[in-house]
Amino acid sequence: YARLPKADLVLVTHSHYDHFDRAAIDAVTERASLLVCDKTTAEGFEGECLVMRPGDTAAPRDYVRIEAVAAYNTTEGHLDFHPREREDVGYVLTFGGTRIYIAGDGENTPEMESLRDIDIAFLPVNQPYTMTVDQAAEAVRALRPKIFYPYHYGEVEEKTDLDRLVRMLEGVTEIRIRPME
Repeated sequence: YARLPKADLVLVTHSHYDHFDRAAIDAVTERASLLVCDKTTAEGFEGECLVMRPGDTAAPRDYVRIEAVAAYNTTEGHLDFHPREREDVGYVLTFGGTRIYIAGDGENTPEMESLRDIDIAFLPVNQPYTMTVDQAAEAVRALRPKIFYPYHYGEVEEKTDLDRLVRMLEGVTEIRIRPME
């Protein structure tokens, strides 16, 4: 990370190690960088970040508006992975007229499915921790983004069937899949 340009803005959705890596964040930030965090992660930054809870909005930079959206599990037996009461978040970023939704970790929620005018959606597809392929397809149909990036997939419990997801969403949206390394 030290070779990357320094970030102006870093968003952290929740405190799990694969989303909150203090060393990686330190490597890509500088004094002028703005950190935006959920309330639990903020404790690890000792007041160094803008704390956002579900429903909050902020415009901390003149080029972006940020909306915090609740991110949690809804399937019985998975509720402890991302409990609603912890107040993990996803974010809607608005740059000019473009709205980008980064869901964080969780499953379909009423808060997510009520979002409108999403141009680009990043949704986690990785059971048992986040959405199933079916849940992701349902979320995309509700959000109707122009572009959809699945992320957080892999071979945790079983390999995520991205080919099936693509087939399910054919004609609904443009899907962009990037290798997860």
